[in-house]
Amino acid sequence: MQTVSQVIEGKPGPVFSVSPSTSVFKAIEVMATNHVGALLVMDDDALLGIISERDYARKVVLMNRTSHDTSVGEIMSSPPITVTPEDSVHHCMEVMTARRIRHLPVVRGARVIGILSIGDIVKALMEEQSRQIEELERYIAG
Repeated sequence: MQTVSQVIEGKPGPVFSVSPSTSVFKAIEVMATNHVGALLVMDDDALLGIISERDYARKVVLMNRTSHDTSVGEIMSSPPITVTPEDSVHHCMEVMTARRIRHLPVVRGARVIGILSIGDIVKALMEEQSRQIEELERYIAG
């Protein structure tokens, strides 16, 4: 069974974040530029929350706010739901499904070491299932 640590080892690139005082417009701009669907909301090294495209749609657009005049801190999801490097990929899928979320910050102690998306989890589960199928086929074939 794959762990979170194994999944984040294979993920290239930095973890993108903004401060709570950042405008939502700027946060959406950072997401678009970096092709990500969520950003961590950090105060120095402290994880305060997470802002996603879903937060923008539901808490800015549908509430008739303006993205230039609304700060990330006003709409972020907080406290963030997190996982540890030792957690299993199956645990992550259970959490994401139960909480209806698409991104999980990965923390070791109080330090953020990565972020997982639902796509990362689905990919890891598919790879695990493929390995199991191959092993069963080899076993059956003798």
